[in-house]
Amino acid sequence: MGERDFIALLDGVHQLVRAPIVLVWDRLNTHVSRKMQGLVAEREWLTVFLLPAYSPDLNPVEWVWAHVKRSLANLAVMALDRLEALVRNRLKRLQYRPHTLDGFIAGTGLTLDEPTSP
Repeated sequence: MGERDFIALLDGVHQLVRAPIVLVWDRLNTHVSRKMQGLVAEREWLTVFLLPAYSPDLNPVEWVWAHVKRSLANLAVMALDRLEALVRNRLKRLQYRPHTLDGFIAGTGLTLDEPTSP
């Protein structure tokens, strides 16, 4: 995915949620490029924080994937589409377990502050 793809995705999400978006990104080259910096600057509803270089311990997504991989540990899957279905199922189940997701964020040592209304 390039910068335009990421921005198109964020624009779509913004249209759906109709609220400011705060994004925490790793340092993928398309996340930190000049082009991306310009696209982000054009969107006052978008705030981007960059993780330090190589910091998987600060990235809650790493915790999510570790959890999903553990749940698949002793399975023998014969087809790639079956594995894809299992991963999608595990991720969908996590949507209904907010305390688990909160735990992934807590595991980073980072905190979430409740937004204040203007």
